[in-house]
Amino acid sequence: MSTITVYVPRDTAAIAMGANQIAEQLTAQAKARGLDVQIVRNGSRGLLWLEPMVEVQTTEGRVAYGPVQTEDLPDLFDAGFLQGGAHTLCHGLTDAIPYLKNQERLTFARVGIINPVSVADYQSCGGFEGLSKALSMDPAAIVKEVTDSGLRGRGGAAFPTGIKWNTVLNTPAPQKYIVCNADEGDSGTFSDRMLMEGDPLCLVEGMTIAGLAVGATYGYIYVRSEYPLAVDALNEAIVAARAAGWLGKNIQGSDYEFDLEVRKAAGAYICGEETALLDSLEGKRGVVRVKPPLPAIKGLFGLPTVINNVVSLASVPVILAKGGAYYQNYGMGRSRGTLAFQLTGNLKNGGLVEKAFGVTLRELLYDYAGGSASGRPLRAVQVGGPLGAYLPEHQWDVPLDYEAYMKINAMVGHGGLVAFDDTVDMAHMAQYAMEFCAIESCGKCTPCRIGSTRGVETIQKIRRREDMDNHVELLRDLCDTMFSGSLCALGGMTPYPVLSALEHFPQDFGLAPQTEQDLAKV
Repeated sequence: MSTITVYVPRDTAAIAMGANQIAEQLTAQAKARGLDVQIVRNGSRGLLWLEPMVEVQTTEGRVAYGPVQTEDLPDLFDAGFLQGGAHTLCHGLTDAIPYLKNQERLTFARVGIINPVSVADYQSCGGFEGLSKALSMDPAAIVKEVTDSGLRGRGGAAFPTGIKWNTVLNTPAPQKYIVCNADEGDSGTFSDRMLMEGDPLCLVEGMTIAGLAVGATYGYIYVRSEYPLAVDALNEAIVAARAAGWLGKNIQGSDYEFDLEVRKAAGAYICGEETALLDSLEGKRGVVRVKPPLPAIKGLFGLPTVINNVVSLASVPVILAKGGAYYQNYGMGRSRGTLAFQLTGNLKNGGLVEKAFGVTLRELLYDYAGGSASGRPLRAVQVGGPLGAYLPEHQWDVPLDYEAYMKINAMVGHGGLVAFDDTVDMAHMAQYAMEFCAIESCGKCTPCRIGSTRGVETIQKIRRREDMDNHVELLRDLCDTMFSGSLCALGGMTPYPVLSALEHFPQDFGLAPQTEQDLAKV
C-alpha cells in the first residue's frame, strides 16, 4: 500500500481548535487500522471557520474536510476519507472551494500548501526564484524592479517601497540594516502571523533580497511576543535557509552575504510604529522619535535602515521572480498588486482573502464572509484596525483602494475588517477608540496623551446627554487637535473612528439621524 499524505495545519488558529490532537489521533488510528499515513503540518488556507481543516492528497488533488474534531475521525476513516470519500464534513477539492478559487493569491500562494519550514517544499513551489534572479542583478536594478511593481507598504502607511529602498541604497554608511515590522497589533488582523507560520521562508527570501538591493548585511524580524508559534517557525526557517546556503556568507556561492535573527517584541501597541520599534530593538523603552531624520537615513543604531511590514517584504519574491510588470498588472490606480484582507467580527465565514485592489467591502462581506454570524443585518464595518473609520452600508461599494478610501476619510490600512450587526452602539465604539489610544499612547506628545483622555471624558458626557451641542463641538475640536498635532499615527488617526461614528451614526449619540441630503454630502 502506498503512503497517503494528510495535511493538518500547524497554524495558531487551527491549533486553538484542536489541530494537534487531530494529528495525534489521526496517526494513532491509521496505525491501528494498518494504514500507511504521512502527516504534513502545513499552514492554514485561511478558511478559519473550517479549522481544523484536514486535507488528503488523492489522485484528483487535495480534498478538504472540516471542521474536524477527534470524535469525527472514526466516521471519516469508515467513510474512506483517505481516498477522498464522501462525508458531511467533506468540501470536495480544496482548490475548487469558491472561497479559495476566486482569490488572487500571489503573496500567500504557498501558505497552506507546503511544509512551512522545508526548503525542498519551498523550492518546489517557486521559492528562491526571486532571490536567484536578484543575485545576478545590480542593486539599483533590484530597487527599480520593486519600484516598477508599484508595491506600497502593506502595514498601513502605504508608502512606496521602492522609494524607501532607493533612499537607503543611496545613503552611504559602513553598515545598513533590514528590519521587518512583525508587531501585528491591529484589531482584526492576522495576515502577518499566518504568513510567518505558514510560509516563513518567503519572508526570509524577501528580506534577503532587500539586503542585496540596498547593501545591508544583517536583518531583524521584530515579532510580537503573543506569536510564539510564529517565532518558532521563523527560527526553524532561518536555520534551514542557512544550512541550504540561502543565508549567511557567500549566498549560493556569490559574493553577497546577509543574515538575520528574530527578536520578540515588548508587548506595546506603540512599538508597531517604526521609530518606537527601533528604540525597542535597541533595548530602550518604545517611544516615538521625531522625524526627520527618517529611519532610511538614520535608523537602527543611527544607521540607514529599511523598515517594512511582513506582507510588504513577503511580496518581494514574486515581484523579482515574475517581474515588476506582472505584479503591477493587478490592482487599480496607484494601488497595485494584492492585499490580504482579514475578515473578522460578526461574520459567518471569517478568514483571509487575498484579492487585487479594487474589490469592494460588500463583495468581501457577502461573497466571501457570507454575511453576519448572528443572522442580523450588518450595520458598520471598521476597516484598517483600531485607527480605521467605521463605514456605514452606503460606503460599502467604494473600491478598496488607498486613494479612494482617503476621499471618504477612511483608510485601507493593514486590510483588517471588523464587522458589526445592527445591535452595535456606535457611541460606545467611539469611546472605545479613545480609550484604546489613552491606554496605548507612549506619552511623548500632549495631543495624544492628554487628548485621548479628554476625549473619553467628552464622549461619556455626550452619552449622558450633558450640554450636547457644546460637548459635540468640543469633541470635534479635540479630534482636530489630535489629528494635526500628534507625533505619530496613534494620536493622529484616532479621530477617524470617532468622527466616522459621529458622522454616520449620530442617533447613537442622541443626535438627529442623517437625512438623505446628509448622505448625499458624504
